[in-house]
Amino acid sequence: MKKSHFYLLFGLVLMLVNCKTSTNIVYNLSSKDLPPTEKGLDHVGFIKDFDNKALTRGERVYNATCISCHGNEENEGSIPMSLKFWSEPFKAGGDAYSMYQTVTRGYGSMPPQVALSPQEKYDVIHYIQQEFVSKNKTVTLPKVTPDYLSSLPKGKSRGPAVKPYQPWADMDYGNFLMNTYELADEKTGIPRYHSPSPSPFRDEDYSKNNFAYKGIAVRLDKGTGGVSKGKSWMVFDHDLMRVAGAYTGEGFIDWNAILLNDKHETYPRTIGKLHFETPVGPGWANPTTGKFDDPRFVARDGRAFGPLPKSWANYKGLYHFEDQVIISYTVGESAVLEKFGFISPSVFTRTLNISPSNSILKMRVVNSSAKVSVVGNGATLVEENGQIFVNINAKEEIKITLAISEKGVNFSEKELPTPESLTKYTLGKGRAHYPEIIKTFVTNGKEDGPFAVDQLTPPFENPWACRMKLSGIDFFKDANVAAACATDGDIWLIKGLLNPDGVLTWQRIGSGLFQPLGIKVVEEKIYVTCRDQLVLLRDLNGDMETDFYESFNHDHQVTDHFHEFAMGLQTDKEGNFYYAKSGRHAREALIPQHGTLLKVSADGSKTDIIATGFRAANGVCINPDGSFIVTDQQGYWNPMNRINWVKGVGKFYGNMWGYNPPKDSSRAAMEQPLVWVDMKYDRSPSEMVWVESQKWGALNGGLLSLSYGYGKIQYVLNETVNGQEQGAVIDLPGVKFLTGVMRGRFNPTDGQLYACGMSAWGTNQMMRGGGLYRVRYTGKTIPIPVKMKVREKSVVLDFDSPIDQNTASDLSNFEVKTWQLLRSKKYGSDRLSQKILKVTKSQAEGKSLKLSIENLEKVDVITIDYKIKNLKGESLSGSIQGTIHQLGK
Repeated sequence: MKKSHFYLLFGLVLMLVNCKTSTNIVYNLSSKDLPPTEKGLDHVGFIKDFDNKALTRGERVYNATCISCHGNEENEGSIPMSLKFWSEPFKAGGDAYSMYQTVTRGYGSMPPQVALSPQEKYDVIHYIQQEFVSKNKTVTLPKVTPDYLSSLPKGKSRGPAVKPYQPWADMDYGNFLMNTYELADEKTGIPRYHSPSPSPFRDEDYSKNNFAYKGIAVRLDKGTGGVSKGKSWMVFDHDLMRVAGAYTGEGFIDWNAILLNDKHETYPRTIGKLHFETPVGPGWANPTTGKFDDPRFVARDGRAFGPLPKSWANYKGLYHFEDQVIISYTVGESAVLEKFGFISPSVFTRTLNISPSNSILKMRVVNSSAKVSVVGNGATLVEENGQIFVNINAKEEIKITLAISEKGVNFSEKELPTPESLTKYTLGKGRAHYPEIIKTFVTNGKEDGPFAVDQLTPPFENPWACRMKLSGIDFFKDANVAAACATDGDIWLIKGLLNPDGVLTWQRIGSGLFQPLGIKVVEEKIYVTCRDQLVLLRDLNGDMETDFYESFNHDHQVTDHFHEFAMGLQTDKEGNFYYAKSGRHAREALIPQHGTLLKVSADGSKTDIIATGFRAANGVCINPDGSFIVTDQQGYWNPMNRINWVKGVGKFYGNMWGYNPPKDSSRAAMEQPLVWVDMKYDRSPSEMVWVESQKWGALNGGLLSLSYGYGKIQYVLNETVNGQEQGAVIDLPGVKFLTGVMRGRFNPTDGQLYACGMSAWGTNQMMRGGGLYRVRYTGKTIPIPVKMKVREKSVVLDFDSPIDQNTASDLSNFEVKTWQLLRSKKYGSDRLSQKILKVTKSQAEGKSLKLSIENLEKVDVITIDYKIKNLKGESLSGSIQGTIHQLGK
């Protein structure tokens, strides 16, 4: 296996967390877990080579991978609890070799950084020491003495050579890629600017920046490798039905984005020469008035967001025919098909087919500093107020081609393509884009515990260098087949899930989508949640590949902020769709959809906001009674991770930096979570899944919480007391994944859980870029409670096997702790009012264990550690962490 695939890692690099643990250093990886490249290293040589060149290289590593979390002395990092090298003491040693061990093996909440070469690690250590630690009054920078060097392990190897690691740029995305883009000329464009801390960051003045918030970048030149290997592109903005601009260059974009090259507080920007652009506003005049006045929602920073009214212009979708991309939309009564082209060296073309209409059809083309020609009948170019427009007389069907270039570029109309009918590109009769079918194999997990985890290995070795960051899965009626999405824009068809031979086949059936993070199969049709739209994949010729990416709904309000993911996808009994949209990190909301649970009607015609006040809502679960569960992440106004039980419509869930929050910032004005989840128990909960399988024994009908942060699954012990939902979480024993897990569904045929995940920012599990797993219950004893009931003076835990009274009555087998949280605009919360509660009596009756607890009260966090046995002598032990809102009677 290639190193680039084995170490397909990105995310929280160098997160040296200021852990409040014991002084004994326990690394996340043991020495035997390290790869061969870490053996026999010349640590002495690396340290002796610390010089200005190493300092410069280390600065590049820090600014590329570390500053987003740790920040610097002027700007707070995105994770304020990350170690501040310039002011806080180290907990695992601050000399170069100790820091190397921390970076290599991981410590506390910091995962091992196997994506960095030994040279890169020592370079960034040198930079951190010189730039930050040298100014730290709490730390004395260790001196590099002969005695110190002689104490280090001896070796001669310098490890693998440092090579550029840019999997985001190596991938073949296909001939289009949807994303938010800023169009700017590399030499003359507006310099990048992001407002500095403290939080909440101020709004930037982006009034002069050309953002295509729902941009479709289309490669125009011929060649293999898709958009990332092109040399000329046009960007279409399907919010506004405008061509935002066209450019040429080497490298497509600068790749700055959290799900591309992992950078925070930023967005992709075009590279090279911007040949022309249009202002951020409607690309077509209002078909009723002939005016271009923008009617959309205006945020407090003066920018307008969201799509134009459907009666004005309505994006229908994208046809992908071989290497051609056809955009389909309407303007007033007219249906429009549009194709882009390029004539070397710098002439860009737009071919449009427009159906008959009595509406006013006027399209903005470019500013008057450009040169424009039109081929075809029924269209007239006009210049008004420094802009060039085309007036279209659509009494009959119109076919025209526009040619756009800079003035001074000579071309004749004879060189321009004759306007063609674009209908032939909409029939799905082209050859397959991705004909290869790739085989992988299932590796069955050990069955020595109650759960076995099978590895359903994704095709990391594939012709398109796809990273396989899987973010959603669902089954067809034939549950041997599933569809999965990946954050880089791919859709995969997986067959063989139930085959006894363990052979899987993977077919890439879609590409180029904008951060897919949820997928649902409805009546054998595949729907995908993307940041810009809810997409329905249409196969027009029966080869399973997507020929038409239908925009089922595009009410999405999209800004440039990196954090506003569209998460999960579920449907209710009436066929309505649901997904969650995150808010802006470290910033106040700009749009009503920031931090919300959203409902899309079954016909896709409208979107309603169901609940507000979320910060980073990773997925949606629909409960049997029609209510919802939405998880949220620790951060500003979120003292700890939350599992929210959402009932009714219009309720607020705590993030005061959401859109239009209540004036009252106290807890009284927000809905309480089902449970506050401490970072020790889960760093980042993702989607919840109800167990719908008799093969899962006593857990059938229970609730699971998937962990993106720690790559595990927790069982949720939920109950309703006095109308209030509350509960606790506990790890499923023996379940650990190579990645964080994002989504999961139970297979209706084999009754087992299939979960998919990925490695990115905010997870400790970064052993692979993506993964697909099957979790099977083996039938062995489940050592965790299956139910929990909180009463005025006791907690009752129900297990799946009869409990041994001798171990149950030994009070030393239990430890109960509680603490409170402070909800504020600060990031997270310390543990306040910590207490150890006395267990005064423990009594087992059959499968039920009653713990009488002194001074039991309503509390944000309660933990119960237990070590008992069942009547067979089998160990029942675990650690429960929950929240008490109400005490039952």
